[in-house]
Amino acid sequence: MATIEECRTALDTLSDTMAGADGDVRAATALDRSLSCRITDLDVTFSGRLKDGRIEVLDTRQGPPAEKAQIRLAMTGDDLVAMVDGRLNFAKAWASGRVKLEASFRDLLRLRTLL
Repeated sequence: MATIEECRTALDTLSDTMAGADGDVRAATALDRSLSCRITDLDVTFSGRLKDGRIEVLDTRQGPPAEKAQIRLAMTGDDLVAMVDGRLNFAKAWASGRVKLEASFRDLLRLRTLL
């Protein structure tokens, strides 16, 4: 089972990858939205912002998010680490229910490039 530190590192790695992206992927991440990533097996939530193509984690807390973010992810720590490492395909994990993504329809349309 992935640790909180491994999950935080995975989010930092994902942020670096997104910041270095080009074209459609860069455009899809160029949002300014509140973001939460709930790690279900650790009962921890990382909250912050998706801004300028980067994920900025502002808070880590036990349990569910304190406020409803505009973009909400939920998954196990192992699935987060596996996705960032390229061992788990996000679209397949989302389609199978292993990863949950909630956002407005407009944001989902922008984020579809990432899927």
